[in-house]
Amino acid sequence: MIFGSLHVLDLAIIVAYLATVIIIGKAAAKGTSSEEGFFLAGRKLGKLYQFFLNFGNATEPQGAVSTASFVYQQGAPGSWLSFQTVFMNPYFWFMNVWFRRVRLTTLSDLFEDRYASKSLSLFYAIFQILVACVFLGFGNVTAYKIASSLVVKQEAQWTAAERASVEGYRELKVLEKQAAGGALAAQARVRLDTLRDRNARGELRSYVTVLNDLVFYAVFTVVVGTYIVLGGMAAAAINEGLQSVLIIVFSLLLIPTGLHAIGGWGALAQKVPKQMFDLFGSGNAEQFSVISLCGILLVSIVQNGGLSHNMGICGSAKNEFAARSGVSGTYLKRLMIIMWAFAGLIAVAMFGAGGLSDPDATWGAMSNKLLGPGLIGLMLAGVLAGTMSTLAAKALAISSLFVRNVYRQIWPDITQQQGVFYARCTIVAVLILGTVAATLMGSFYDIVNIVLTVNIPFGAAVLLTYWWRRVTAPAVWTCVVLSTLTILVIPWTASKFPALANSPALAQPSTKPGTGVYFSKVVHADANDLQSPYIAAKTRTNRFNFEAWIVSQAGVDVGSMTPTQRFTLQFFFDGLFPFVVLIAVSLLTRPTDPARVDLFYGKMKTPVGDTPELETAAMEETRKNPTRFEHTKLFGANSWWEFCKWDRVDTIGFLICSALSGAIVMLFIGLLRWAAP
Repeated sequence: MIFGSLHVLDLAIIVAYLATVIIIGKAAAKGTSSEEGFFLAGRKLGKLYQFFLNFGNATEPQGAVSTASFVYQQGAPGSWLSFQTVFMNPYFWFMNVWFRRVRLTTLSDLFEDRYASKSLSLFYAIFQILVACVFLGFGNVTAYKIASSLVVKQEAQWTAAERASVEGYRELKVLEKQAAGGALAAQARVRLDTLRDRNARGELRSYVTVLNDLVFYAVFTVVVGTYIVLGGMAAAAINEGLQSVLIIVFSLLLIPTGLHAIGGWGALAQKVPKQMFDLFGSGNAEQFSVISLCGILLVSIVQNGGLSHNMGICGSAKNEFAARSGVSGTYLKRLMIIMWAFAGLIAVAMFGAGGLSDPDATWGAMSNKLLGPGLIGLMLAGVLAGTMSTLAAKALAISSLFVRNVYRQIWPDITQQQGVFYARCTIVAVLILGTVAATLMGSFYDIVNIVLTVNIPFGAAVLLTYWWRRVTAPAVWTCVVLSTLTILVIPWTASKFPALANSPALAQPSTKPGTGVYFSKVVHADANDLQSPYIAAKTRTNRFNFEAWIVSQAGVDVGSMTPTQRFTLQFFFDGLFPFVVLIAVSLLTRPTDPARVDLFYGKMKTPVGDTPELETAAMEETRKNPTRFEHTKLFGANSWWEFCKWDRVDTIGFLICSALSGAIVMLFIGLLRWAAP
């Protein structure tokens, strides 16, 4: 009656869910004959669909799993990698309107519309197709991490190598506990250092799964691909309703069951260290601080501007207010983050700090221990639902980029039906590439670092395009190339070059075992000789902090910083560097055609009509007089900055969003103080 540790009831629930989403995809297929119908659901989605689209797209299981993992390792401050988005909601009140008013199908269209640059549009499309592999891979890894920790191999079935790996990890935890108490003999300390080195290499683990990752990825990809290929954005929007309910259920399941297992709410104060309840950090060198929060928030805002699915989600709204209403869905996500954080604290009470070899498996390990038949199936269905909703929006965005900004540049005369066909083929291709990317990914800490920074080069370009009329196409090219090299290419490839990976100056160890000053992971060159020099660990993802190295060349002692401080330094550098390049190069290059620029910003100031007739009339008036709204500019009609004076809707909406954000933060702080010793 079981597969691994799964009951037949769990399998039945999962199969029923997968069948349902495919049926929904088939039912939505009738409205996908045109590209606008397939990509944007005909721009007819109202407030409710926008709520579900924004909630489902923002509330991905990788957020739940990674948040629980970070909180398990750092305490409440570990939630900031996700929870910092609570401060972005007032910004979304305006951002959603920008992506609706631009009146384009893809974000790639923006570069052709604003700069008359087909080459820049094409490059963005290709860049985002590659970036999509990272996001899709992250979703696949998340789903697999949870599923694999639920379908575990019984101890009697372990191989000799698997037994040695698990027993080595258990020995490591015992020795670390003894070392913390100060009662460790010299020989035992050598053994501890050896085990830490093996753990940094990824050789130790706390459980063994029977679930094959490639088989899992294949089945998962087939189901997601089927319902999106059939129904497009309409299928994604309808499925978000079902998936949103399952996401809420899977977020709730571990809280009451976990509290019951540890002995109730009061047991948190007894079993979890006090400093782990301080949301803004207690001075612990390994926790995120307020300054760290500011760096993470800066990077989040910048990279968010370059996300390819922004245009698809906001552009599918039937009017501006429907687009703005989507922000309500992201508020529900912030409440989910609070629950995910408490799941991480409950995990500390259950397993002890450091009790899991793979902190990324925190969510799955809790599910495996707390949930019985049926509930585990419901948990897995929720994980699959949340992951699918996120992957669906991204796959649709990438398919629209390929058809409209790659394929049509080569063959401009294809019909609408052919465009939809090629879009469906693209969805299949990017989902397969996402599966390949999943097999190359490492820990959630590394993956989240990639996800938060991979869109920064174009994110900065998109935001400055909306904000500043002086920005030029050469500046965008320079920014994208330099930022991509500095933030992405060099940091993530440096460990693959022996001259860099084995350099004593670059492979310096930090105060935290297994980590380096510049490389995220360092180990001894010889695993059996603790006197051998340090080198960068040959793991799948070992980031070189190129930003810290650049700052060190200016005389800053980055070696004396904590790992968290260097992480914060990296984020501030990544968030500001592209803007410096954009502004500097723009001022040194020829401005874009003034007539094109005037029409672009005139369109951005023209409200979207509530009916097709009103919309057509408004845009016709703007084409005749592109500068008719210049008097609304905040810094005057002649200013290069395009920020506009707020109207009544802007002001009221911003104040309400700010109040809600503040209330949610206070709720989180209040719950933590209630639970703390």
